[in-house]
Amino acid sequence: MPTFISRFADVDRRAEIGRDVEIGPFCRVGPEVRLGNGCRLESHVALIGDTTIGERNVFHPGTVIGGDPQDKSFVPGGTSLEIGDANVFREGVTVNVGAQKEDHVTRIGNRNLLMSNCHVAHNCHVYDDTILVNGVLLGGHVHVHDGAIISGNSVVHHFSSLGTLSFVSGGCRVPHDIPPFMLAAGSDNPSIRTINVVGMRRRGVPNETISLVKRAHRLLYRDCKPLDVVRELLLAEIDGDVPPELTTLLDFLERQREGSQGRAREAVRNQPQPAASPEETEPPQRRAA
Repeated sequence: MPTFISRFADVDRRAEIGRDVEIGPFCRVGPEVRLGNGCRLESHVALIGDTTIGERNVFHPGTVIGGDPQDKSFVPGGTSLEIGDANVFREGVTVNVGAQKEDHVTRIGNRNLLMSNCHVAHNCHVYDDTILVNGVLLGGHVHVHDGAIISGNSVVHHFSSLGTLSFVSGGCRVPHDIPPFMLAAGSDNPSIRTINVVGMRRRGVPNETISLVKRAHRLLYRDCKPLDVVRELLLAEIDGDVPPELTTLLDFLERQREGSQGRAREAVRNQPQPAASPEETEPPQRRAA
């Protein structure tokens, strides 16, 4: 299908529009927007700011993508938003460009589903294949790793990290990191209740590895053993290569311990960062894929 732009849309002539794009009525596309092939803007969508968008993304009515950060210290210029491929932004979703902090960029990866009225604040990084259910609010600098699910009306404190395949139940206030493969529940300061068995099985994690992660959960959150002791006990039980999922979990917990207030990324607060570390940008099992 050739590119279609409604005569009721406002598309700046300086915007870069790919092939097979559909821009519905009453949409606005700003001058610094780069919109990839096959994207669809249904109606009343605003793409603004220094925003780069990949291919096959769908924007439902009322979404505002690339707005200025809601940060009193923000000064326009020099910050941006990067979005990958095949994401779905449902009604009323807002995503802000970065502020002049860290590397000045907000990032959304690939194949994410952001349901109605979600908000992604400045300098967040939402990786791949995540689900943000209706009304989820991410404070600034939050990282949501591959396959994580945040249930409806949950609020995530700035600088928190949600690990790979973690799960947050509905209506939570999340003031700290949620480790990979763990399920957190409780409306205020949620606790780690169990592991995300369903998510791990859907991802194809071997049963032996699921059992090992389950043992890690028991040692850490029921027996309350120190991380160094848990690492030693688990590694002693493994005959052969260490599963990447266990490495991901233990390394995440190590970074969390080195941070403060239960948030590993508190260590980078107010510190300019030219780029995120390899451990932060590419979880071990993702690098090996």
